[in-house]
Amino acid sequence: MSYIDQSILEDIQRRLRGNKEQRQKFILKIQKALGPLRGKEIAVWGLAFKPKTDDVRDAPAITIIENLINLGARVTAFDPVAEENVRKILPAVRFSNDALDVCRGADVLAICTEWDEFRQIDLARVKKALRRPIIIDGRNIYDPATTRKLGFKYYSIGRPS
Repeated sequence: MSYIDQSILEDIQRRLRGNKEQRQKFILKIQKALGPLRGKEIAVWGLAFKPKTDDVRDAPAITIIENLINLGARVTAFDPVAEENVRKILPAVRFSNDALDVCRGADVLAICTEWDEFRQIDLARVKKALRRPIIIDGRNIYDPATTRKLGFKYYSIGRPS
């Protein structure tokens, strides 16, 4: 293997380790916010690898949801287009027809894909729907100061909490 090939391989391995670590940090933030996850209701926004697609190959949401379920949480999810693909992979997940409905009675909202409709939603209505006003934002779509001013406990990834 040439030097260039080795450096490319090392870069890919570094990125994969980073992706895995970010997904684990996401789960740890949920645990920090809620404590033990057994019996907790988790609302998940976004299942696709990126917005405007139904591609769920290596989507962070899949790994995150699998881990949440393994830790005893109940997951309800919404994605504008990727639901059918996820149904095949994660049969234990419940699905909702819209972003606000998925929040009803949830202990936390976990954002995994940055769809525009999530950016534009009325956060006051989201707060009212949630059992606890907690958002774990894996895509940093909201301003932390704004969400806190609305009364949320807001945790983002890669920014100070």
